[in-house]
Amino acid sequence: MLKKDLVIIGAGPAGLAAVLSAYNHGIRDILILERESFLGGILNQCIHNGFGLHIFKAELTGPEYAARYIEKIHEAGIEYWLDTMVIDLSKTRKITAMNETRGVIEIQAKAVVLAMGCRERTRGALNIPGFRPSGIFSAGTAQKYVNIDGYLPGREIVILGSGDIGLIMARRLTLEGAKVKMVLEIMPYSGGLKRNIVQCLDDYGIPLKLSHTIVNIHGKDRITGITYAKVDKNLEVIAGTEEYVSCDTLLLSVGLIPENELSRKAGVSINKMTQGPLVANNLETSVPGVYACGNVLHVHDLVDYVSEEAEEAGKSAALHILAKDRHDGMIKVQAGRGIRYTVPSAIDPEAIDKFVIIRFRVDNVYERASLMVRFDNDLVSNKEKRILTPGEMEQVILPKAWFTSRKDAESIIIEVGKE
Repeated sequence: MLKKDLVIIGAGPAGLAAVLSAYNHGIRDILILERESFLGGILNQCIHNGFGLHIFKAELTGPEYAARYIEKIHEAGIEYWLDTMVIDLSKTRKITAMNETRGVIEIQAKAVVLAMGCRERTRGALNIPGFRPSGIFSAGTAQKYVNIDGYLPGREIVILGSGDIGLIMARRLTLEGAKVKMVLEIMPYSGGLKRNIVQCLDDYGIPLKLSHTIVNIHGKDRITGITYAKVDKNLEVIAGTEEYVSCDTLLLSVGLIPENELSRKAGVSINKMTQGPLVANNLETSVPGVYACGNVLHVHDLVDYVSEEAEEAGKSAALHILAKDRHDGMIKVQAGRGIRYTVPSAIDPEAIDKFVIIRFRVDNVYERASLMVRFDNDLVSNKEKRILTPGEMEQVILPKAWFTSRKDAESIIIEVGKE
């Protein structure tokens, strides 16, 4: 059995940032396992700009962003295996993986960082009536066909769901000469960033129809059109609002699901809201020595936040290996009124250097509201916000001083409201 100090599962933006952070904190016996044939993960097909504004203070494309990390991986001589599928992870951090050249390999690690990313929700999860014709793609699959393989999936396109990938593909396909007829969203608000709605839809005259969904898919061999309808506040179809639109392609941008099959095999506790691991502020899961970061933990809207989070995971894994991690006492973090979830879900005050970041999403659109932070019943922060939307991840920064002056606190509550 191969033995390693640290194994990183996944070489996308989270895995790359985590491994470099661990390396910079003194760990040298590292192995990256990646199932694809290249480092960088999903960034390789994200050729639009907007990456790196926080981390590098520069506007980069996805491949450019990944290249900056990959160059450092090569300079450090960190070992990585491509085309390698991890098929099992135990509570004792024993990894079973396989690839074409080595066959089945068992690896015992002192620490593991989970950085497997997420996958797209498929048509099968939507229960849309109709045949199963060709011409129906997830937005990410279409992105790969266009940006990497050089194929145009269709000419007349409808997009279901207003996630960021779908919005970006609306612009991309328009630039390639396709006609994007509309973007349909079942919720009364968009699931993507406001900047993507403006730059990818508004700038190209592509209509966004909120509170609408598809009720039928037409065509047998190839999709020929769809019927869509308006929905009420309970997301039930309103009879008589059905309309038909012809198209030869349907893209689905209906949500992302963290890839946590391995996490569950290892016995990691899962957050029911995020479908990612429950973690403390050092990003350690319920299994000692196993850490999680990036979209496998919760779906991010900015890759820069993925990298920041992954750096913390890599640092924490390094401290675990060096036997310098601390577990003196945890304060529970609770999602209060208007908050869907928080990451982390617990905080060890002794593991805070200067501050701790709590990231979360709200459960609806709130205008002229406030974000409130309480230590038990003690209100410590009440910041006015012009608008809060589920499509944009929010965060609050808690200084270490707030914890040292409240040593008996049992919980931290994040909520939307007015004092």
